[in-house]
Amino acid sequence: MKFTKSIKPEEVKRDWILIDAEGKTFGRVITEIATLLRGKHKPYYTPHVDCGDYVVVINASKVKLSGNKLNSKEYHRHTGYFGGVKSEKLADLLSKNPEKLFRLATRGMLPKTKLGRKMLKKLKVYAGSEHPHTAQIKG
Repeated sequence: MKFTKSIKPEEVKRDWILIDAEGKTFGRVITEIATLLRGKHKPYYTPHVDCGDYVVVINASKVKLSGNKLNSKEYHRHTGYFGGVKSEKLADLLSKNPEKLFRLATRGMLPKTKLGRKMLKKLKVYAGSEHPHTAQIKG
């Protein structure tokens, strides 16, 4: 009888992966990032263990959006007070803070638990092409 091997957290080997988002479709980039952070691309993927890699995204402000999302899509948050719903258009968020936009979109694709929050900490997003992680990334 064969059993599937569950990997332990100390056995996980993490890599640093660089993604250049320039000219790529936003949703497809986010899906790729979520898969890498979760570790689903690895043969020893275990759902209850954080076995994903570190992901560095550069040129986040130059991502491509399809349709009329740039003007119509909004991101909402609540201050905690009555009538405290704040909305921000996708175009404003992309121009002012693309790091926040990528983090919000990726967070929606990860588990809504402590494990998901731990995975999201391995995401590094930069609006331009410069990043301080050149020592970690091979190749």
